[in-house]
Amino acid sequence: MKEVYELTAIREIEDFLQQHELSFLYISKPDCSTCHALLPKLKELLSHYPLIRLGHIDASTVEEVAGKFLILSAPVMLLIIEQKEYLREDRFVRFEELKRKLDQLYEAYTQ
Repeated sequence: MKEVYELTAIREIEDFLQQHELSFLYISKPDCSTCHALLPKLKELLSHYPLIRLGHIDASTVEEVAGKFLILSAPVMLLIIEQKEYLREDRFVRFEELKRKLDQLYEAYTQ
């Protein structure tokens, strides 16, 4: 299972993105049942990509995250490569499609 870094401030998020070339941000809210259901599936999926680091952000704690990443609802999943957004999924995620996209991006980056 993939380790999850809990990010509780904008500065922590910025540091996380600078420290890890391949970052995956999972932005959720505590009262979101979809958010709670997707996180375990996401951790399992990302365990197949050893270079990707997973950061979790509670949007109710870090309210500035909505403005920084233009987020309108939760959950939101962002793949950030070298501090640039390459993939965005939100609300209802098709994990087969997400895996296909991750495979392509990961393979292109690691070659």
